[in-house]
Amino acid sequence: MGFLIGYLFPKSWSNAQMKKKQLEIERSLPDVLDLLTVSVEAGLGFDAALLKVVEKQKGALAEEFLKVLQEIKMGRPRRDALRDLSKRNPIEDLSNVVASLVQADQLGIPIAGVLRNQSKQIRQKHRQRAEEKAQKAPVKMMIPLVFFVFPSVFIIILGPAVIQIIDMFSKQ
Repeated sequence: MGFLIGYLFPKSWSNAQMKKKQLEIERSLPDVLDLLTVSVEAGLGFDAALLKVVEKQKGALAEEFLKVLQEIKMGRPRRDALRDLSKRNPIEDLSNVVASLVQADQLGIPIAGVLRNQSKQIRQKHRQRAEEKAQKAPVKMMIPLVFFVFPSVFIIILGPAVIQIIDMFSKQ
């Protein structure tokens, strides 16, 4: 028994921490992209804008960008450092951003426009996910209604009628 707990608990705890980190990155990504966009449009280079994000933001995404900056300072090409970021964090939105940034870097496309478009797309995806969850809520609410609320309502409404019917049949 102790072996199972010792074997399974660390894995489940690690998975929970990883999911928590991924959720934090997903939530902060649009805001971080907006800050990057503003910094790049203000005249900073991409690396300096990343440094500004690391200084101004807190959380998992800022830590990941710090790792990217450290890799770049150690002589690693920016593309490779960004691709490693995507590999370390298997998040679809982050992977799309990294792919767009790498492509923009290769083709010489202005990064500010790419960042703005990515931020807009991610916000639209978040909005769509929220709408999907809102549409599923009534279906999920039906189960407690059917099993808990409706029986109580039926007892309250039909209780007196059942008592009168029983009294009427017992008098005959």
